[in-house]
Amino acid sequence: MTACVRSAAIAAVLLVSSPACRSAPTSSSATSDAGIAGGVPCGALECRQYDTPREAFLQALAAAGSPLVLGIGEAHAPLGATVPSAARRFAEDLLPAIAPRLSDLLVELMMPPTGCVDAVAQVRRAEEPVTSRHAETDADEYVRLGSKARQLGVVPDMLRPTCADMDAIEHASASDMIDLSLTTIGRLCGAQAARLADRDALSDADSGKIVALYGGALHNDLDPPPESARWSYAPELAAHVGGRFAAIDLVVPEFIGLDAIWARLAWWPHYDRGRMGRKATLFRTGPQSFVLIFPAAQPPP
Repeated sequence: MTACVRSAAIAAVLLVSSPACRSAPTSSSATSDAGIAGGVPCGALECRQYDTPREAFLQALAAAGSPLVLGIGEAHAPLGATVPSAARRFAEDLLPAIAPRLSDLLVELMMPPTGCVDAVAQVRRAEEPVTSRHAETDADEYVRLGSKARQLGVVPDMLRPTCADMDAIEHASASDMIDLSLTTIGRLCGAQAARLADRDALSDADSGKIVALYGGALHNDLDPPPESARWSYAPELAAHVGGRFAAIDLVVPEFIGLDAIWARLAWWPHYDRGRMGRKATLFRTGPQSFVLIFPAAQPPP
């Protein structure tokens, strides 16, 4: 575990192509037409509010139909965060609720072979300008998430780049290194999840179960813009499973910013923490794409 590369932390700094930004493709016959049930309506984008995040999460999954792959994205905890991260909340509350339906949980940390230690060290150093903006516990919480999955009977794994992958990132120019890291993450996520879904389809025990991926709210974008399409595993993976794919982003309200990156997200102008922060808020940003905003830890009076 100590050799893993903190790939998850890279993704959040480029939150410009989250599934919250755009609608997902509607061509797949597996796309669900079901509306979001339960809760209290709260406005645009099928907004609904629930007493608990678990209820909101389960309603999103139900509205997505019967996915075989679930791409869960998060806005990572920033440096100095004083409230629990999305990863911690997912591990403690949401994962136990869906564990019986999962076969595997793939977490977005890269575990290279032991033979490429030098390349791993160089990649870590190059990524420091990005990873230093995020809470130091980010990677540890992903490791704990994998341990929690195993306790619940779900098989956890990390991304498995080759030494050639790490060497390519190490020798990329400074301007290209982050881009290549993000591209590699997306490719590995898609390839590993596709293999797991194919295996499930041939297994009497796991047929119909869900392969879940957990990482930054960037790689699970079902309709990414051309400039970042190479970072997302979602379109190709969704096609691989016949459209039976759902994307759910998890957002801690205390982490929501006011800058242009946040403002371009489709749900951002419709969320008012002062008015809505006491409950879990669910938006549908595409036929198979959802955003769950947790209740604020200390909601405004």
